[in-house]
Amino acid sequence: MAENVVILTRNKKAEHEFFIEERLEAGIVLTGTEVKSCKNRSINLKDGFARIENGEIFLYNIHISPYEEGNQFNHEPTRTRKLLLHKREIRRLIGLTQQKGYTLIPVKAYVKEGKIKIELALAKGKQKQDKREDIKRKTMQREMEKALKEKQRS
Repeated sequence: MAENVVILTRNKKAEHEFFIEERLEAGIVLTGTEVKSCKNRSINLKDGFARIENGEIFLYNIHISPYEEGNQFNHEPTRTRKLLLHKREIRRLIGLTQQKGYTLIPVKAYVKEGKIKIELALAKGKQKQDKREDIKRKTMQREMEKALKEKQRS
């Protein structure tokens, strides 16, 4: 049976800025207006990061726009939000994030079985040189695909 997954947003900057070592799925604690706003795709993961505090994981700098039809009980757009993971996953992440250069970043937000999920990535920052190499590789790949397309047309 195929899973019914609707992708709400992706963090395109993450692939460019970081080497992604590992990905994992986490639930997120949201209020009612935040859920409605997320399902309207009014969520931005660009500057977000996760931090482990007192055995719990919290997500920072995620912007969820206020729900247009919300009243005075609307949410604060950039508040800190708790992520839901198993204790053993959190303990393992504590060990991995204490290594030099590793961080937790949100890569994707999606709806799975009616619940909003965040795909977290254990990532290591790239140097300027690494970013340039990535750009070169992508450009060469695009040129190769373009040449193949032209060859197939003739």
